[in-house]
Amino acid sequence: MDPNLDRFTSRRSTVYGQRGVVATSQPLAAEAGIETLRDGGNAFDAAVATAAALNVVEPTSTGLGGDVFALYRTADDEVGAMRACGGAPAGATIDAVRDRLGPEADGMPFRGPHTVTVPGTARGWEATARELGRKPLGELLQPAIRYATEGFPVSEVVASQWEHGEEIFGTDHARSAFLFGDAAPKAGQFVTLPKLGASLRRVAEDGADVVYEGEIAEAIATEVQEQGGFLTVEDLADFSVEWPDPVSTTYNGATVHELPPNNQGLIALEALNVAAELDAGECAYGSLDRVHRLAEAMKVAFHDGHRYITDPDYEDHPPLGSTAWARRRAEEVGPRANHDVSFGVPNANAEDADTVLVTVADDKGNVVSYINSRFAGFGSGLVAGGTGIALQNRGASFSLDPAHPNALEPGKRPFHTLIPGVARLDDDDWAAFGVMGGYMQPQGHLQVITNVVDYGMPIQRALDEPRWRYRESGELALEPQFDDELAAGLVRRGHRVRTLTADEFGGAQLVRNDDGVLSGATDPRKDGNAQGY
Repeated sequence: MDPNLDRFTSRRSTVYGQRGVVATSQPLAAEAGIETLRDGGNAFDAAVATAAALNVVEPTSTGLGGDVFALYRTADDEVGAMRACGGAPAGATIDAVRDRLGPEADGMPFRGPHTVTVPGTARGWEATARELGRKPLGELLQPAIRYATEGFPVSEVVASQWEHGEEIFGTDHARSAFLFGDAAPKAGQFVTLPKLGASLRRVAEDGADVVYEGEIAEAIATEVQEQGGFLTVEDLADFSVEWPDPVSTTYNGATVHELPPNNQGLIALEALNVAAELDAGECAYGSLDRVHRLAEAMKVAFHDGHRYITDPDYEDHPPLGSTAWARRRAEEVGPRANHDVSFGVPNANAEDADTVLVTVADDKGNVVSYINSRFAGFGSGLVAGGTGIALQNRGASFSLDPAHPNALEPGKRPFHTLIPGVARLDDDDWAAFGVMGGYMQPQGHLQVITNVVDYGMPIQRALDEPRWRYRESGELALEPQFDDELAAGLVRRGHRVRTLTADEFGGAQLVRNDDGVLSGATDPRKDGNAQGY
């Protein structure tokens, strides 16, 4: 089933709210966030409730078996970050994994037990609610539990994504949890996920520790080990949530905050800094010069970020987000396309990974960008026993080359594509944003921020505008809405241009608090919406 996003001609307006706004990729999940705000929760409570609901109504892209990240600005004017992503199992050395994979293995597999890293979601949700919210986690999980146990109709884009479960689910645990009559559900089909609902209820009643030290932890470890992997209950129990300092830069008067390594936030910052050095914002919108300069800035940032970014506990990185670094790197950009670009771990399949984003703003001044993901769709293809919890495959981003910066090591966190964003656009004008989709994420950040900052676009228009993206293949892909004249001009400058369909260009959300005026926007490339009240 193909939703054929290019056929949609309906328009969207920026959504405004008096007390709060929620924007995400599935309408029922957005409703869960609005329900939480109406019941007295703040933006952080709404983010957790929405993310938990997405775990049910968009299970193709997120779940308890994955990770969660946040970037936020609080009502007290604090900019902060939360990172809840686990590392490789203690027994997962390069030699041990090679021994299990066999002599023909030339790298990490894309799916399977060796790609399962410790999931951070449950403790991340709990920490968010405890440290920043007003409500207990158990209350915030109720809409998700209701959808899982009482049922929900599957939305169109999600139904299309669900189909790949028929291919990757090879165990009875997985197929019984997410397939119906051994088939993925169709758009509009009413389904329940009772096993996942029962696990969510256990977390609501007993807290997140049940996923790391209790019965669910035992089910996760047993599933991975029975399939040949190394993950243990001890690996799960050792996990803790981090609160790193965000990294930031200033672009054309706006301060943009991102997550530091092991995430690719520095790639977005370097691209913005190089674009500023190239005066990209002075070019006419949609012009050949603008697209060329932004794309070349992005290439430089990818080359550097994927060469240096890794778990900071294992290796340092140069000052990729500094203007001095950008000034030197901008000298490498000329009137012709640069093809000397490297992308991460070869064959890591991180280019088009699946993720969900929640953005929320409330009338107290809180704005939050909240990302949840299993990496690629249903992740590893494994579902933990009878829990209904699909386990992530983020470990596919490791390298089995010991000289690579993202070489597999016990306890090491993999390179993470996920980057929530927060920007101060003016003195009392804050936005929380993100653009999902593997390596599309920093490219989307660059395009959305420059749309808003350089051209003053309304936030919905900033998401609606056609996008480009640089590919691992070396091609510069354009959405079909770009005109032939632009494509031809890029070819003349040495770019290898191709057209891709809209579902290849990510899914964005953005909320804004401009001196008390709350607004939200969501990507037309997804099922979701922005809601205010």
